[in-house]
Amino acid sequence: MPSNLSERAIKAKRQDKTATVIISVIVGFIILLLAAIIIYILAKGIGKAVDPSFLTSNPQQFKEGGGIGPELFNSFYLLVITLIISFPLSLGAAIFLAEYAPANAVTSGIKTAIEVLSSLPSIVVGLFAFLLFVIQMGWGFSIASGALALTVFNIPLLVRTIQQALESVPAHQRDAGLAMGLTRWETTIHIILPTAMPAIVTGLILSAGRVFGEAAALIYSAGQSAPALDFTNFDLSSASCPWNIWRPAETLAVHIWKINSEGVVPDLEAVSDGTAAVLIICVLAFNLLARFLGKRLGKKLTAE
Repeated sequence: MPSNLSERAIKAKRQDKTATVIISVIVGFIILLLAAIIIYILAKGIGKAVDPSFLTSNPQQFKEGGGIGPELFNSFYLLVITLIISFPLSLGAAIFLAEYAPANAVTSGIKTAIEVLSSLPSIVVGLFAFLLFVIQMGWGFSIASGALALTVFNIPLLVRTIQQALESVPAHQRDAGLAMGLTRWETTIHIILPTAMPAIVTGLILSAGRVFGEAAALIYSAGQSAPALDFTNFDLSSASCPWNIWRPAETLAVHIWKINSEGVVPDLEAVSDGTAAVLIICVLAFNLLARFLGKRLGKKLTAE
């Protein structure tokens, strides 16, 4: 009997080592592949990405040396408007589903619908926005149409992320709040939300990175043109006013798709590589910011 146990222990250790090696090889391959893609994109476009004139000047469709100033501004402007709309709605919906909604078939159906919508292809969201906002509402290709398209795209992702963050808070913290005489709303605001805030902020920034790089939904809603912007112009009815939400707005991701599909820019490869590098840098910055704020908030709010 002891010899059998010893053989089983040796066999289990061998299996564990084999599985560890296989998993390590797979993870290492994935990391190398992702790193190679990022390094390749940055190596080809970093020269343009760090050129101030490229980042600030207007695109010149039929001339060399066109910049991405309007596209870069449009990407951030659309992102800010989208988060202003989608985050309060997503937070309220997540709080209701996690803290107030009864556990019944209706709630289960709503959660299933949110999961389905969170995996909806962005091109479908773009076509929906085109039919509703661009055609039916008569807004045309505009920042307003694009922001609402991104809101439809972003709300299911945010609701699911915030809901999981709230549900991960231990139940004894809720019980402690209620035992001290706090209402359910006071417990949610003063105990549950601060505890879940690091995960909520991390999810918010990561979703912002995904929205920032979105293209398909914006092709059919925000449009494929980037008028030259005049930051001294505050006429909200002017196409050159940066803050006009009724003007078309081409983003970085849409710009990459457009210039490669049209093929009319003389220095197409350089502009495309530079734009891709800027997009990658921005998305990496979003991820690093999510990690930094998540750790800082975790230490500050939970005293860990």
